[in-house]
Amino acid sequence: MIDFPRHAASAVLRASAQFKVLLVTGARQVGKTHLLRTLAGPERSYVTLDDPLQLRLAREDPALFLQAHQPPVLIDELQYAPQLLPPLKQIVDAGGRPGDWWLTGSQPFHLMLGVSESLAGRVAVLTLPGLSRREALRMPASPPFAPGPAWFAAMTAGAGAPDTLDGVFQRIWRGSYPALVAQPAMDRDLFYASYVQTYLQRDVRDLAHVGDQTVFLRFVRAAAARTAQLLNIADLARDADVAPNTGKHWLSILEASGIVHLVQPWHNNLTKRLVKTPKLYFHDTGLAAWLTQWSSPATLEAGAMSGAIFETWVVGEILKSRLNAGLQTPLHYFRNKDQRKVKAEQESCATAR
Repeated sequence: MIDFPRHAASAVLRASAQFKVLLVTGARQVGKTHLLRTLAGPERSYVTLDDPLQLRLAREDPALFLQAHQPPVLIDELQYAPQLLPPLKQIVDAGGRPGDWWLTGSQPFHLMLGVSESLAGRVAVLTLPGLSRREALRMPASPPFAPGPAWFAAMTAGAGAPDTLDGVFQRIWRGSYPALVAQPAMDRDLFYASYVQTYLQRDVRDLAHVGDQTVFLRFVRAAAARTAQLLNIADLARDADVAPNTGKHWLSILEASGIVHLVQPWHNNLTKRLVKTPKLYFHDTGLAAWLTQWSSPATLEAGAMSGAIFETWVVGEILKSRLNAGLQTPLHYFRNKDQRKVKAEQESCATAR
């Protein structure tokens, strides 16, 4: 498999040099473990809670588990044993060095609740996205997105020949998961079918205890068909044949597990001219295209979703440039009642239409 340089590496090392605990979150299969194991030195041990024996020990006797795995250590899939967080807090407060504890977690929903309660002020939290275009092309990292000529000049410098439209939609249709980008011969449909099945069986079961997974999959497909659109939770729930409260809960699960991203409107409380509804975007355009059953890049480019899926890709690239720099600053969109759209910024928060 091709090993792509990850632009988030600098942010990881910078955070590790300042905090005793580093937590890298993100959707499944985006390369969290691979990134940290690549950056870890030979002195750092590794343990995964996918191992049933280690998981049992972590849940039943978290203090003994942490005693058995002395820092510097990388603990993978922390979300399976949030019981580790209170004793870890005690260890961190007692002493230690920056970078002692590296953690990964694929489900920040319940995990982040425990982190905020137990490790507030002691942990650096970074979110790893899928591969950006520049990472896939093995290009240097770009500066984090900030609207203005300086950023566009930096992006243009050394960028090489631009992609053709066909090339862009090939990239959009295939998606940004490292396994798919690294292996062009991999069956894309089989990958996403397996990915969704794993996601339903593990993450959704743990997060929401969804009884009918077929209904949940229908909801996810309906959400994918609305990428880059203003969110209307009532319409989304109606199309999926679920109650609005259920749809709202399930959407929060999709957001928490790194499947979708909500871009909030930028508004001034003194005016009533602004649309105050968030826009829904899928993090991975390949997954959105698979869920909405576009069979090829050409059909996607010529189809009704071409504009929305392209916008989703652009917003995703902007978001990746900021996440890879360790910035959690949210993006915003701006649109008035006449549906005129502009780029808006406050404290470097921006989105592009």
